[in-house]
Amino acid sequence: MTPLEKQRRHDNMAAIHSKDTKPELIVRKYLFARGFRYRLNHRRLPGHPDIVMRKYRTCIFVNGCFWHGHEGCKYFTMPKTNTEFWQKKITRNKERDQQQKARLAEMGWHCITLWECELKPKIRLQTLTALEYTLNGIFLKNHAKPYVLPQDHLDMAAESLHTTDESDR
Repeated sequence: MTPLEKQRRHDNMAAIHSKDTKPELIVRKYLFARGFRYRLNHRRLPGHPDIVMRKYRTCIFVNGCFWHGHEGCKYFTMPKTNTEFWQKKITRNKERDQQQKARLAEMGWHCITLWECELKPKIRLQTLTALEYTLNGIFLKNHAKPYVLPQDHLDMAAESLHTTDESDR
């Protein structure tokens, strides 16, 4: 690798940011358009989740397939150069992700991970619809109270308890 190629690769890697990524913006726009409100990168929570929804006690992580080592994904391939460095880095990222999710779960938070490959145009709508369904389920589980009929109204029904002949009508 020539020094020019090395510098170019360095510049490319340095240009990659962890906030406001394209997959993250896709999720945020979808949620906001459907009335979900959230905070970004909450500093007081472990891992500074990408999207925090306090009303739902839910944290959403939008992970890049390469940086977080998405197993079995075509977008994650181990680099051919400096392989030992990348293996350590990606393994450490995966371990840190698991530790942060465990800490959030101990604090009573739900954690949802969306992968970059799940937000590609082919399956994006399916992924985001599933996310919306999951969030609504979490909300109902945490906030809805079961309806119990009062005891004095148990015999009330749409039809009479007595059978009647056609002639009685």
